[in-house]
Amino acid sequence: MKKKNLKIVKLKRKQDYSYRRKILISDLALLISIGIHDFEKTKKQEVKFNISIDINSSLVPNENNLNSIVNYETIVKTITKLAKNKHYELLETLAEDIFDQLFKNINIQKIKLKIEKTQIIKNTSAVGIEITKKRL
Repeated sequence: MKKKNLKIVKLKRKQDYSYRRKILISDLALLISIGIHDFEKTKKQEVKFNISIDINSSLVPNENNLNSIVNYETIVKTITKLAKNKHYELLETLAEDIFDQLFKNINIQKIKLKIEKTQIIKNTSAVGIEITKKRL
C-alpha cells in the first residue's frame, strides 16, 4: 500500500459581519467666488457642501495614530482651501478639483459630493450638483 502525501490546508476564519465605514460632512457652508455671470465674479456667494466618503474597510482605527483614520478635519480644510483659493466658473470644476485632492489619500474608496449654491435662484432653497466617484 502506497502512502498518500497529505497537505495541510489552513482555512481562513469566516467573518461574522461585513464592515463599512464612512466619513460624513454635512452642510459645510463657505462664502466663495463662483459662477459664470459677471455679477457672480464680483460678489462672493454662499455654497454648501455635503460629502460622504467610503473608506478602506481594512483600516483599523488607532487612537495613538491619526494616520490610521481618514480625518474629517483634514477633508474640511482641503475643501475650504480649494474653494477659497480662486474663482471657479462651474461647480463641476470645483468638484473635480476636490476629487483630485481627496483621492490622493489611498484609504478613500468612494466619494459622494453634493455642492449647492444657496442664494442664486429665487424661489429655491438651493441649486447645485451631486457627483459620485469610486476608485476602480
